[in-house]
Amino acid sequence: MQHTTMSSTIMPTLKAAVLGLVLLTGGANLTGCSYNKMQAQDEQVNASWSEVVNQYQRRADLIPNLVRTVERYTQHEQDTLTQVAQARAAATSMQVTPEVLNDPQAFQRFQQTQDQLGSALSRLMVVSERYPDLKADRQFQELQAQLEGTENRIAVARKRYIDDVQTYNTTVRSFPANLEAKAFGMKPRPNFTVANEAQISTAPTVDFGNDRAPTTAPATNTATAQ
Repeated sequence: MQHTTMSSTIMPTLKAAVLGLVLLTGGANLTGCSYNKMQAQDEQVNASWSEVVNQYQRRADLIPNLVRTVERYTQHEQDTLTQVAQARAAATSMQVTPEVLNDPQAFQRFQQTQDQLGSALSRLMVVSERYPDLKADRQFQELQAQLEGTENRIAVARKRYIDDVQTYNTTVRSFPANLEAKAFGMKPRPNFTVANEAQISTAPTVDFGNDRAPTTAPATNTATAQ
């Protein structure tokens, strides 16, 4: 009788202990999976950001030769050329550090400087249409091809970054990963805000070889910044 009583007392306690161990182990596994997932997504965001920066730098490196080539054929466009030079200086003077990715205000300033440079280049392209000799220049045509390719790569890199940040931000805001993200200081990342989504989904067409004005193809998809 005493043996039966002891068994009835010990068994529930033992089962509770085993269940607690299973839950603890399972919770640890779940936590580990969430952390590993966030870490992998964080690394992907960093890789995508590096590609964005590389392509912006490539564009900036093309500008000095472009400006010198245009200057040889234009005599009354100094204001436009000065705007391009100033926009490039502003874009390249901003230090692109890891902190930019975690500071929404710094990230916005970075985006603004790059957008201003893109706008200045667009104005320069419009001006170039007035000078047939410039459009026929071999070096100018080579720069045109390089610039167009770079603009395409910028559009692709930005779109990939937008997608990767959206994936990461969704993870760190979702339960239960958000609890672990908070514990490890992993916060949502700032993302590109797009006034004109066609700038992301479709790169601008830069055409110096034809007599017609450059056109921009209609966007076939959109990216929602987060």
